[in-house]
Amino acid sequence: MTLQQLRYLIAVADHGTMTAAAEALYVAQSALSRALKALEHELGGELLVREGRSVGLTAEGKRVVRLARTVLDTVGAIEDVGRAAEAARVNGLRIATTHTLAVDLTGRIVPAFEAETPGVSVDVVRCLSREDVFESVRSGLSALGLVDAPLPQDLRSHRLAEHEVVLVSPPSEELPDPMPWSMLDGLRMAMPTRGSGRRSEMEAMFASLWVRPVAVVETDDRVHWIASVLNGEGSMLWYRDIALGVFGESAVVRSFDPPLLRAVALVHTAEATGRQARTFLEFAQRGGVRESGDI
Repeated sequence: MTLQQLRYLIAVADHGTMTAAAEALYVAQSALSRALKALEHELGGELLVREGRSVGLTAEGKRVVRLARTVLDTVGAIEDVGRAAEAARVNGLRIATTHTLAVDLTGRIVPAFEAETPGVSVDVVRCLSREDVFESVRSGLSALGLVDAPLPQDLRSHRLAEHEVVLVSPPSEELPDPMPWSMLDGLRMAMPTRGSGRRSEMEAMFASLWVRPVAVVETDDRVHWIASVLNGEGSMLWYRDIALGVFGESAVVRSFDPPLLRAVALVHTAEATGRQARTFLEFAQRGGVRESGDI
């Protein structure tokens, strides 16, 4: 039994004659007749009653037709899943970013982009580190990456914005605003896991400033950082706009003196990006994004 035979049987039931069914299916009437006789032989009974040019259904034929319609409807639904998956592949855009920048990407940039280009859906992939973002872009798993500086030389970059790095502290922490960098020395802080790329960057910055904060929380999970601030355990470094959106009035956000700004950029490989990625880049460029080889 084949789906084609079931389609042939339904066509005969709908059109009432072999000739009309064959014409609707764009097949030879002889081929249609042979397929239906083979179906009857396999099922061991007559499905059709031939009366002159008209064709009716036996009781078994009516039952088979009902079941055949259910089968073909189910097959059609399964095929729709495949078509939807293909449409998502063709019309979807995957952007990798860190957990920190995902807040801005999913909360502001992506909704605005999808509102302007409803035919393209964006899948945001959250990575543990910038290195993971770079690898996702290099391997082709993601068309674009949203990261902060510094950036590798083998990826093309498009500057999106500059974020101010600030100190986020519990309200009980008495510190000036703006705060001299020297006051980080001995300050209790939540920091990335020792040995991670982000922690190494922080350690290098602290060394250049001749300060040594005390790590009270060491994890790459920003949720634990946030919890440590809310619980009064320590402070954390974050971007001002993201920190204000997450903490509100539950923590104190302080600038540094002198202030520290870090560029945020979209990156992709040197090869031509796909249509969806180009559309996203064009959208971002209209918002003031500029390309740079070194940020």
